[in-house]
Amino acid sequence: MAAALLRRASTSPSASLLRPLSGRLFSSSSDESVLSIETSVPFTGHKIEPPSRMVDTTPKELLSFFSDMALMRRMEIAADSLYKAKLIRGFCHLYDGQEAVAVGMEAAITKADGIITAYRDHCTFLGRGGNLVQAFSELMGRQAGCSNGKGGSMHFYKKDASFYGGHGIVGAQVPLGCGVAFAQKYNKEGAVTFALYGDGAANQGQLFEALNISALWDLPAILVCENNHYGMGTAEWRAAKSPAYYKRGDYVPGLKVDGMDALAVKQACKFAKEYALSNGPIILEMDTYRYHGHSMSDPGSTYRTRDEISGVRQVSRERDPIERVRKLILAHDIAPASELKDIEKEVRKQVDDAIAQAKESPMHDPSELFTNVYVKGYGAESFGADRKEIRATLP
Repeated sequence: MAAALLRRASTSPSASLLRPLSGRLFSSSSDESVLSIETSVPFTGHKIEPPSRMVDTTPKELLSFFSDMALMRRMEIAADSLYKAKLIRGFCHLYDGQEAVAVGMEAAITKADGIITAYRDHCTFLGRGGNLVQAFSELMGRQAGCSNGKGGSMHFYKKDASFYGGHGIVGAQVPLGCGVAFAQKYNKEGAVTFALYGDGAANQGQLFEALNISALWDLPAILVCENNHYGMGTAEWRAAKSPAYYKRGDYVPGLKVDGMDALAVKQACKFAKEYALSNGPIILEMDTYRYHGHSMSDPGSTYRTRDEISGVRQVSRERDPIERVRKLILAHDIAPASELKDIEKEVRKQVDDAIAQAKESPMHDPSELFTNVYVKGYGAESFGADRKEIRATLP
């Protein structure tokens, strides 16, 4: 994924910020040699036989997993600092801890396959081929942002890579994603759509309505519950009588996946895509964890202990997605520890350079507040609060 992301970015002004990471070069034979690695825990199926735990990968892919997740992690940590410096305003939901879902999914699909998600969307945008300058510009409301600086943290978008955005209304993206799947089937595109939502949205009625019609019409829709175990500050067991979200489809098969294991996510998404193209919808529950609070306004430590958070982070607990891949790389002698440290240093530099470049992008003129609201050419007028003074005639 990293190599493809770098190639796509090579024509943009910020291509230097996504250049190949420095390090030892591998011969083509070792770079593409196939490794079969067993997932950390078994898959659990509902009304379906789970896929094999043995996942084929390559040294090149494992290094790309490491560099991509390190980049995502660093971007989110930097966003935390920018928010505290008041350079990012409004809502901001960070993805650190959940990176394996984004990179594992991308490894199993193509850009013809759609992805639509909720408001924790920065890393999904990067995985779809977006770059750091676009991401930080959008977060800071600058013109160079992926949504022209008018969407902010919750509304990243990249239509040319079939990324249909982050959405702020809880659960609302699921019916939209099923609609994209309907279009894919209608147009015989041979592609699927992944509609991502959190455990906090899993009880939404619209989710079940969309799933019902998708099952009736055998739509290639894959509903992905990113279960980080807290809907805002509410633990899953306090909000759901049945927190086995992969079983929630009843008549629709489901699969529980270790969402902290990039290879397990890859295997599950590949399996789900093949199933959905032939049979219709399937549910994936990604068992994952967010390190930050629900949003930047949530310290994340009032409803869970710091020991719980640090316990997931600890290398010895083998849960952190980046540390898992680091161990695989070292265990298979793909790269030395020093090279991985160099990759992380390079990632930090890329993020710092991207922030500096994003800050140079201009803010919008205040008149832009009135654009992209109404259809152009109808001469709609904007009045002041007293309804007497015309403030603007919209284009």
